[in-house]
Amino acid sequence: MPVRSGATLAALSIAVAVLSAACSSSSAPASTADSTATIVAVGAENEYANVIGQIGGKYVQVTAIESNPNTDPHSFEASASVAQVVSSAELVVQNGLGYDTYMNKIEAAAPNTGRKIIDVQHLLGLPDSTPNPHLWYKPTTMPAVAKAVAADLSALQPAHKAYFGARAAAFDRSLEPWYHLIAAFKARYPGTPVATTEPVGDYLLRAAGTRNLTPFAFQADVMNGVDPAPQYVSLQDGLFSAHKVKVFLYNQQVTDSLTASFLASAQRDGIPVVGLYETMPEPGYDYQSWMMAETNALERAAAHGISTERLK
Repeated sequence: MPVRSGATLAALSIAVAVLSAACSSSSAPASTADSTATIVAVGAENEYANVIGQIGGKYVQVTAIESNPNTDPHSFEASASVAQVVSSAELVVQNGLGYDTYMNKIEAAAPNTGRKIIDVQHLLGLPDSTPNPHLWYKPTTMPAVAKAVAADLSALQPAHKAYFGARAAAFDRSLEPWYHLIAAFKARYPGTPVATTEPVGDYLLRAAGTRNLTPFAFQADVMNGVDPAPQYVSLQDGLFSAHKVKVFLYNQQVTDSLTASFLASAQRDGIPVVGLYETMPEPGYDYQSWMMAETNALERAAAHGISTERLK
């Protein structure tokens, strides 16, 4: 299922033009075989950049392309400066599933056989038809990413393979509190009925054993910028007015008149609200604490009726 484009044609034309002038097809970044060198890395979304940094530690210099929690990542426009950053990277982690297609275009404009690219969609073996691109909310995603990052960093700097492997193992262990929190919620509040605007947190909600009563077709329409059918709008309103759901989760990075009306309805009808983010809130969070914060917010809403519309 297509999602909104991650870059406009105009922006990509600028980026490709800059790269064509600055780079030939045989250009390559400086070798990192020297164990004292720093590996230049890029995460298309800042949650992936954060994981790269946690695994690479002192041996990586990582840049996040999408990191503004006040913008819609689906409508991100790649600039010439973004293209230059990506073209110089030796390691890239991107989401795939149509979420950050501008990365593919930039990489094609400045090819480099030595560049390591981790496309999370392909890493997880997901088909292009996968309807929900928000893979970082899936509890099994980041351990796979961390393992792949450690392997690619080790290939770039073999002398530090043990260092990268140890940090990947520590990263896996650091996720255990989040897994325990999810399991505890599922055991204490099985089948909690919820409503959403988009499928941003659907993987987490499924892992936590909730029942999302908002039809996926409605969620997909909102995600793709399509006006939902009137019957879906009526159904969603009815979930609040009839108190059929215990929590309303909305994408607080993407609001319009429709989603704002649902937020107002939930507040009016006493349904606790949880705001979800597509890019990791900064500053103050790493991937683990972000996921813990969102899951804790879900628990506070379901158990105590407390809203967390924005993470502090």
